[in-house]
Amino acid sequence: EYPWYLKQHYVEIGILCVLVPPPTVSECDTTVVNTNPRVQVEFYVNENTFKERLKLFFIKNQRSSLRIRVFNFCLKLLTCLLYIIRVVTDNPAQGPNTTIKECICALTHCVLTGRTVKKSVHVFVLFFRFQGNIWEQIFQVSFLLEMINTVPFIITIFWPSIRGIFIPVFLNCWLAKCALENMINDVHRAIQRTNSAMFNQVLILICTLLCLVFTGTCGIQHLERAGKNLSLFNSFYFCIVTFSTVGFGDVTPRIWPSQLLVVIMICVALVVLPLQFEELMYLWMERQKSGGNYSRHRAQTEKHVVLCVSALKIDLLMDFLNEFYAHPRLQDYYVVILCPSEMDLQVRRVLQIPLWSQRVIYLQGSVLKDQDLLRAKMDDAEACFILSSRNEVDRMAADHQTILRAWAVKDFAPNCPLYVQILKPENKFHVKFADHVVCEEEFKYAMLALNCVCPATSTLVTLLVHTSRGREGQQSPEQWQRMYGCCSGNEVYHIRVCDSKFFGEYNGKSFTYASFHAHKKYGVCLIGIKREENKSILLNPGPRHIMAATDTCYYINITKEENSAFIFNQEERKGRPAGGLYDGPSQLPVHSIIASMGTVAMDLQNTSPPDPSGIKLVPPTVNGTGGRRPSIAPVQEIADSSSILPCDLLSDQSEDDSNITSSVEYVKGYPPNSPYIGSSPTLCHLSAEKAPFCCLRLDQGCRHNSFEDAKAYGFKNKLIIVSAETAGNGLYNFIVPLRAYYRPRKELNPIVLLLDNPPDNHFLEAICCFPMVYYMAGTIDNLDSLLQCGIIYADNLVVVDKESTMSAEEDYMADAKTIVNVQTMFRLFPSLSIITELTHPSNMRFMQFRAKDCYSLALSKLEKKERDKGSNLAFMFRLPFAAGRVFSISMLDTLLYQSFVKDYMILIARLLLGLDTTPGSGYLCAMKVKEEDLWISTYGRLFQKLCSSSAEIPIGIYRTESHIFSTSEQSQVSVSVDDCEDTKDRGDEPRGNEQSDHPLLRKKSMQWARRLSKKSVRWQGVNRDSSKDHAQRIAQQRLNLYRRSEREELSELVRNRMRHLGLPTSGYEDLTNLTASDVMNRVNLGYLQDEQNDHQNTLSYVLINPSPDTRLELNDIV
Repeated sequence: EYPWYLKQHYVEIGILCVLVPPPTVSECDTTVVNTNPRVQVEFYVNENTFKERLKLFFIKNQRSSLRIRVFNFCLKLLTCLLYIIRVVTDNPAQGPNTTIKECICALTHCVLTGRTVKKSVHVFVLFFRFQGNIWEQIFQVSFLLEMINTVPFIITIFWPSIRGIFIPVFLNCWLAKCALENMINDVHRAIQRTNSAMFNQVLILICTLLCLVFTGTCGIQHLERAGKNLSLFNSFYFCIVTFSTVGFGDVTPRIWPSQLLVVIMICVALVVLPLQFEELMYLWMERQKSGGNYSRHRAQTEKHVVLCVSALKIDLLMDFLNEFYAHPRLQDYYVVILCPSEMDLQVRRVLQIPLWSQRVIYLQGSVLKDQDLLRAKMDDAEACFILSSRNEVDRMAADHQTILRAWAVKDFAPNCPLYVQILKPENKFHVKFADHVVCEEEFKYAMLALNCVCPATSTLVTLLVHTSRGREGQQSPEQWQRMYGCCSGNEVYHIRVCDSKFFGEYNGKSFTYASFHAHKKYGVCLIGIKREENKSILLNPGPRHIMAATDTCYYINITKEENSAFIFNQEERKGRPAGGLYDGPSQLPVHSIIASMGTVAMDLQNTSPPDPSGIKLVPPTVNGTGGRRPSIAPVQEIADSSSILPCDLLSDQSEDDSNITSSVEYVKGYPPNSPYIGSSPTLCHLSAEKAPFCCLRLDQGCRHNSFEDAKAYGFKNKLIIVSAETAGNGLYNFIVPLRAYYRPRKELNPIVLLLDNPPDNHFLEAICCFPMVYYMAGTIDNLDSLLQCGIIYADNLVVVDKESTMSAEEDYMADAKTIVNVQTMFRLFPSLSIITELTHPSNMRFMQFRAKDCYSLALSKLEKKERDKGSNLAFMFRLPFAAGRVFSISMLDTLLYQSFVKDYMILIARLLLGLDTTPGSGYLCAMKVKEEDLWISTYGRLFQKLCSSSAEIPIGIYRTESHIFSTSEQSQVSVSVDDCEDTKDRGDEPRGNEQSDHPLLRKKSMQWARRLSKKSVRWQGVNRDSSKDHAQRIAQQRLNLYRRSEREELSELVRNRMRHLGLPTSGYEDLTNLTASDVMNRVNLGYLQDEQNDHQNTLSYVLINPSPDTRLELNDIV
């Protein structure tokens, strides 16, 4: 009665419904049933047939299959054992022992009968399972051996008279070997082990050797019954001697069947064993490449960290190992390296050194595979370090790989602490879940920027984040190297006030008072504090902060307080009260003394605080009169509220009323546009209105202004030029520290970005709010580009390493172009301070390169000696690094490694560099010691002066000093004056001390001058009277060529290019117009600036936290 479209058949497969096709005419005539019955369908994972059930029981089911294989293996071993018992108990000379023989035969029949039944079932299963040619199964070796050992026993069951026939039951050892292999495979499959190939191959090799020896022993013993009748032991002895190729010859087979068997067994061994040894060696080599596993037992009983990298280079490995194991409490840790690439040859050699072979485990694998993370036991690791591959051409792709690795580790081991290194700042927010993150470009650009206003900031931070004992250079005869090496051992440590001998006595006093007196008394520099209830670290919170017992102090010192022994003088020991935190060196924590690498003894002299009304510093008299300058005021325990300057971020105390009118176009505020997510907001000097994009182009005029060069802008301060390949988001962190609110407006330097590729609008939108920030398209290897961007009006040129050159066929050649370009600029503009970033720190020895320079050779030898002594800072004595003129971002890798022990190091470094700003925290700045400041005399008095007047905390000195370099070129540089004696005698031109004033003379110019001198003398001898004027003219030309130097030729080249570009040449200063003091005052760097006197040059270096009695020198930068 229902329409055809309502008639449906339902099948119980989920909710899927299938409509029945429309009925035919004949169907419509029949009677229609009102309801259609539902059909239930049963689904089986396996076919429900007898054949499939046999397969499931004997083959597919792992547990039942394993039980059957174990039973089969035991039966085969039992038959071999029964054969040995029968042979041992059978003595042909005395006749057979019928009772034992019958028992053994009966037992053997029972065993083999059971095996026969089992084998029949197995053959039946194979018959049903096998899909190919059945004859392949029949002619298999295992099947034939089964037939040889099983069929005769079946026949003897029905034919008892032939039960004495010999059956080689010992051949069951080969079947037992096959059963054992299958059994081990089932075991590994049941427990889900995937790395058992090596174990299987070793097991197969051992079983093959045992089967060969057992078959040879039993076969020779049986065949020799017709001859010498060897015992089973003698036969075994013969097989061992033969297979070991010793061949004593005392036991040998006598009849030809046994001799033939020996030949067959040797041939089989020569074929089978080499194949298995080859397979084993292949697996062993592959395992060596992959590194094997870090066992679960070791992971639970030992502490280890995992290092994940894309490609492991020897420099990266040694930096990590040296810094990681420099801490005493990490000596028992193991390092597991997880890397997808094969181990480098240099890395392999290093890891074979006993010092590292017992601590470092190399695993080849991918972090994205859970199996490899399980091999490294990532879930039991104390930490995981994920490093980016900075040598990749596509750094964005390298960051993407790092992000995936961090996600994979967090997914597999959520409780494992993560230490991630990222390259691009815009990718940092993807790994914000990590415990510690270091963004390479953020730190790099911030340090390069601060190098322009605070010299050698990169060297300062690099030395602080490297672990050193301060013993570098102590054997050097040079005073500056000993001071510099000793101060380089200073690091940042922390301790609670209530647990500290350094700062415990200053509880309830101001931070500035505690910092000054701790430095005066103990030589430590207190730089920061953290409240117990606040997670933020404050650098120099000032006199407003009152020290509390629960505060955590952060200080700079050679070693931490727990590893320091306090040595008091006699007066102090008598007056010191009993009790206290530490009563002497013996009261120090025992574990700290044992763990310390060295104990620093501090001689505590007079520890009583100075009386404010007592001693007054007596400065020198002024202009020879009796008047005296005021003495240094004491540092107050509790700062007077009237003496504390109001803290108003929106006001600029550095500006007086006369300067406000000239800088009204600047306002203080937060940059409105950040180029990436995750940048820390920093209060900066901003323009009142955003500059149009067209006005940001330095070398092109627009409708708003017609300036086309730096001279036309009329900048009051010197320029800072940055040469980079592209305007990446990290370049934003170069601008922010130079435009921070604490920089005085009158000291803001114009910033020019010299870019290989023009920036996009997104970057221009981020920088258009900053005052005096411009860009220009050009490269540093183009002199026209350098002149157009105003290099002659610049004090600092920052050369950023280009991403396209970071990867080279030869690794260390990546810096070749940068080094040569910088050397050219140094020759063209010797008064310019050039700050260079290199890919490889070892290439800094080529900066300021001069051939035949004995002093550079001496520094090179010193570097090798320090490296041989195990120093982590062997390159620290290179003049460019000591002066802060060269920097490599790989030097900051130790910042991430050190944060494993000092979790505060990254935050302190970010605060120092201005990447993070915390309300109430200080910032890094610099001041110069002038001649009128030398009355302060020592660093300790300067510390007091700064703390009492402006509440500033000095942390180090950047010193530039003249140095006499004794070089082998001295005899070559001194020009041969004998060639010019005639000029001196005639007195053509008074020379004075011009020999020391003009620059170095080139060899070709000297040779040309000598040739002209000889020709002139010969010509004058011929016609002296008639051409006297012409001779004087030639002599003058000769003298001019003699004085002409490479410096003058380069200066002329620069002037010619400036005239060609239409630029005024008045601003270009030749080196000959600069005095030595001008060069030192303007440059303050370690370059060999003064070419006019090749033996008197300047070198610069950093002294971190020098001792209070260190003498101040003129032009020191604090």
